Amino acid sequence: MPSLKPSYPLYLANEALTPNQDLAVTDKYSGEVATRVAMADAATIDRAIGAAVEATRPMAEMAAYERQAVLAHCMTRFQERADELAYALCIEAGKPIKDSRGEVSRLIDTFRIAAEESVRMTGEVQPLDISARAKGYQGMWKRVPIGPCSFISPFNFPLNLAAHKIAPALAVGCPFVMKPASRTPLGALIIGEVLAETDLPKGAFSILPATRDGADLFTTDDRLKLLSFTGSPEVGWALKAKSGKKKVVLELGGNAAVIVDRDADLDDATDRIIFGAFYQSGQSCIGVQRILIHDAVYDALRDRLVAKTRSLVSGDPQDENVFIGPMIDEGEARRLEDWIAEATAAGATLLCGGRREGAMLEATLLEGVGRGLKIREEEAFGPVAILSRFSDFEAALEEVNDSRFGLQAGLFTRDIHKAMRAWEVLEVGGVLIGDVPSYRVDNMPYGGVKDSGLGREGVRFAMEDMTEIRNLVIRKHPTA
Repeated sequence: MPSLKPSYPLYLANEALTPNQDLAVTDKYSGEVATRVAMADAATIDRAIGAAVEATRPMAEMAAYERQAVLAHCMTRFQERADELAYALCIEAGKPIKDSRGEVSRLIDTFRIAAEESVRMTGEVQPLDISARAKGYQGMWKRVPIGPCSFISPFNFPLNLAAHKIAPALAVGCPFVMKPASRTPLGALIIGEVLAETDLPKGAFSILPATRDGADLFTTDDRLKLLSFTGSPEVGWALKAKSGKKKVVLELGGNAAVIVDRDADLDDATDRIIFGAFYQSGQSCIGVQRILIHDAVYDALRDRLVAKTRSLVSGDPQDENVFIGPMIDEGEARRLEDWIAEATAAGATLLCGGRREGAMLEATLLEGVGRGLKIREEEAFGPVAILSRFSDFEAALEEVNDSRFGLQAGLFTRDIHKAMRAWEVLEVGGVLIGDVPSYRVDNMPYGGVKDSGLGREGVRFAMEDMTEIRNLVIRKHPTA
């Protein structure tokens, strides 16, 4: 049976250190302290950045096969420690154990993709003799590592979203410092434990739990050449404003919508929407929040969704039968409970759910939610979704776009012309046909527009952000 250690170190310049045990990590279901973790202060973060700077050239000079070997070692060790990783995730995030195992598999997938891509950092030979003045000139370019990177990862996918920063950095040869989410640091620290088994150059990585107030150097230090942040829009844009000259990649919030047209398979749509709305208690930036249903099938699909939602099993995330576990803390559950109350007070109909006990909030469906209400306009980030009707497809597309967010959107239709129209018109980073916006494969370009961020994750695309193009021009000698 897997278990947690009594305490976990931080990782400074590849080495495990335990200067303190100041961070208590709680079991999100019981609320009890499950383990303790070392915290980094500003001086430790400064040392880590300095070590990353020293590691810049050694990391860049690693051969492709050497970088690939590090990633392959990680894959093997994650597979060997899969049960431990899933258990830690279940405890620290309150994620149901089946979903925790799924995230471990995605962690392994992400490192596997990075291992494959690490030997594909190709460039291009480019003819330059496009006019008489450039006769005799030849160009070519390659990608080189951008240098030391800063990573800040969120609480909701503490393994896989950390992997989407760490694995591309290793693939291209960038040293990094990472701040994992304080509420869920264990996954990143176990990754650090595995990385410490490799022969990466000293300073190649540091994984440093830290308070938000004490972590300014992750953002402001000019020695860092890239900041990759995943989290809330308010925090993300504030960090960008303070980041100085470094490149910034932001994967922020969402208010994801799915359209169900009149020709959809309603049973299939029901199953996928329930998954998309309530998977890991809705704590996903691409979780289904707005469900737009054609008038012709609205009543039938609403009844299916309500019945399916009421059948979901809530409780201890270690129970194999549980689908809905706790939210990350009671404060977040109370916030969403207040949003539901605000909507019903304004005339919305509560179709099911809505009750809270501690950090547990029932899976909830609402209809008739008016404009201006938080549950419609903001990111719920919890197990709540709202239903609305449409009769005109173009109007439905406009309603999806009527949001400050634009991460992903889904569309259930059998009409290829409507599918292509949605892809053309929807102001989002990704459109999913025949599925919910909550689906992601780890090699695809992933990210949003508007307040949902800038830049793209997905291993190959993150690798592009973590590299710069270096051009070479060769002039043929006139006498040659």
